[in-house]
Amino acid sequence: MAPRPLNAFLALLLLAGSALAQRPHPASWTLTPESARIAPGGSFLAELEVTLQDPWHMYSMTTPAGGPIITTISVEDNPAIASWTIFQPPAKRKFDPNFGIETDTYGGSAKFLVRLHVAEDAPAGLLEFATRMRYQLCTDTECLPPRPMTATAQIEVAADGQREAGPVPANYSEFRKGEPGPLAAPAQSAPSGTQGLGAFVLVAFALGFAAVFTPCVFPMIPITISFFLNQGAGSRGEALKQAIVFSLGIIFLFTALGFGLTAALGPFAVVQLAANPWVNLAISTIFFIFALSLLGAFEITLPSGLLTKLNAASSQGGTLGTLLMGLTFSLTAFACVGPFVGTLLAASVQGGGLQPVLGMLFFGSGLALPFFFLALFPGYLQRLPRSGAWMARVKVVMGFLVLAAMLYYLSRVDLVWGWELLTRERFLAFWVLFFALPGLYLLGFLRMEGIKPDAPVTAGRLLVGTLFLMFSISLIPGIFGAKMGELEPFLPAASQNAGFAGAGAGAPGAKWIKDDYPAALAEAREAGKPLLVSFTGYACTNCKWMKRNLFTRTEVAQALDRFVLLELYTDGTDAASEENQKRQEGEYQTVAIPFYAIVDGSEQTRATFAGLTRDSNEFLGFLAKAD
Repeated sequence: MAPRPLNAFLALLLLAGSALAQRPHPASWTLTPESARIAPGGSFLAELEVTLQDPWHMYSMTTPAGGPIITTISVEDNPAIASWTIFQPPAKRKFDPNFGIETDTYGGSAKFLVRLHVAEDAPAGLLEFATRMRYQLCTDTECLPPRPMTATAQIEVAADGQREAGPVPANYSEFRKGEPGPLAAPAQSAPSGTQGLGAFVLVAFALGFAAVFTPCVFPMIPITISFFLNQGAGSRGEALKQAIVFSLGIIFLFTALGFGLTAALGPFAVVQLAANPWVNLAISTIFFIFALSLLGAFEITLPSGLLTKLNAASSQGGTLGTLLMGLTFSLTAFACVGPFVGTLLAASVQGGGLQPVLGMLFFGSGLALPFFFLALFPGYLQRLPRSGAWMARVKVVMGFLVLAAMLYYLSRVDLVWGWELLTRERFLAFWVLFFALPGLYLLGFLRMEGIKPDAPVTAGRLLVGTLFLMFSISLIPGIFGAKMGELEPFLPAASQNAGFAGAGAGAPGAKWIKDDYPAALAEAREAGKPLLVSFTGYACTNCKWMKRNLFTRTEVAQALDRFVLLELYTDGTDAASEENQKRQEGEYQTVAIPFYAIVDGSEQTRATFAGLTRDSNEFLGFLAKAD
């Protein structure tokens, strides 16, 4: 796009400045006392009403931390006011795409109540009082910086004035910091964040159920069910009771593991671990150890003293003994269950909040479900497949899959520390190998434990082995530059000279400047182009999806040619990430990523776009606001 003539550009800036200067603030406040006269020492209510222009909304005083700037209301100091209390109306709980969390919001209008107590020595005459409000306004796609506002009103102090304040409606709540307020009905449609959490707990439950079929767990099923039946002495009710207690022991252990992680780091600090190279290095190391153990290099065992004590305590019988037996069983099975748990905890780190607790709760429930079911219907024990070579095969296949997961977390370390050892090509070459090996093993071409040299290939082994090989072969084009679709967020970026157009830059021929705002702004001014700022993260899968899948579409790539492109990483451990996060929070009042801003040569933000979209037209509409 050719630079515009200077006079036209200046005229555009003047018009934009004039429009912004005349743009009214989207919120207006009024303060109205409930009566005209108040007696010294009396109390009264004042209605503080805010009216918001559509589609702007503001956030309640009890919106969860880690997101927007919440509303604060106070009464300005006045010697005639002895004390005051704020009451807030019900707010609507909904998912906010600007911050990626559930928020409590007000839209249209909202009426807060302020109860004021007049001092006993308040002089007769007019009493002027004022409230001070600080709040943030947002739409679903942009936010305004928080700003303070004041509202004033008058009331007459007289001996014959009102003595007691009127009643506060039942659905209002007194604001106490750290306590939730009342909520209105949730939004009609399920927010994407809720859907994401639902999918996560379903995966956690499925992983727990899948862990039942590992060599450390499956052989214990008949032994454990026999224990329940013997404890109940033939009584089905007693066996059911023991099964419930046993299951609670399993669930308790894994839930405590998730709760311990959340409590140690805080519900919102957990998310910061997603890009921490030391954490990812530790996860990679643990996964590598688990993989070697599953492949038969050595056996992971817990201290025998601990297991002996727990086993002795559980053998005493009764409810406590059964509960301890559940704990002992979980610890004994950890050598096989550990990779599932590690994968789940590592995934929950990206979600933050209570995801580690919920993930472990549903994982433990999935693991305990078969024991509970078989305690109710012990006859089904006879229908279970017998333990044998198939369990050794499951263990070997798991070992290769854990190696593939290990490589994913190791690639994060490589990215943050800039080693450039695990390039996209090398990463995919390893993945081709790690997914081909279990296929070759199941088909009998790789000799390892679980398959005898003369054993025929069964239909099940043939099908599963073929699926592994097909997936492995499908990864090969990615080594030579092909896009990998939904897998892209989990792969390292390609180098600029790779055959994959846009894998690293987002668009054919596009050049992204990294973590250098002054240089990018100077280039934008020199070229007469707007600056597109992408606040992104090393561990942000949505950011990677946008860059490699949306930005590479022809129509979007052509539109991006009109911009100078800048990436500001906010989730690293270096000084640049800290500075980028401060810039994003200070200028846009959010730290959620991905987040995009169009900045002109005078450093004025023309438009912002928050979150992931799969709709090219939606993002093109945002880019068009640069004109």
